[in-house]
Amino acid sequence: MNGYSHAVSCTGELVAVSGQVPVDGDGRLVGEGDAEAQTRQVYANLATALQAAGSGLQQVVKLTVYLTDLQDLAAFRRVRDEHQDPTCPPACSLVQVVGLVNPAFRIEIDAWAVKPAED
Repeated sequence: MNGYSHAVSCTGELVAVSGQVPVDGDGRLVGEGDAEAQTRQVYANLATALQAAGSGLQQVVKLTVYLTDLQDLAAFRRVRDEHQDPTCPPACSLVQVVGLVNPAFRIEIDAWAVKPAED
């Protein structure tokens, strides 16, 4: 399984989440030099942002992942697979970039999600 869908359709209110980076609530870098720790923090930040918007990680329909080193792909996939339903993964683009806003950042992820319908 490749871990992403080639196309995803959805209905409902969309939530756009800006690129999340590996910093904690106080703005401190988490996991310097450690791609897996940085990816875990990015997913924690995504979850927090989505929850604040009334959505969640299971409602993500599209991810864009920016890695500064493709050697970090395995770490990203390990963490991604802990947070996504493998039977219904979101669409995903992954791009290697020369750098991010902070040279210590190894990963940044932005997302599109759907707000669940209220009962």
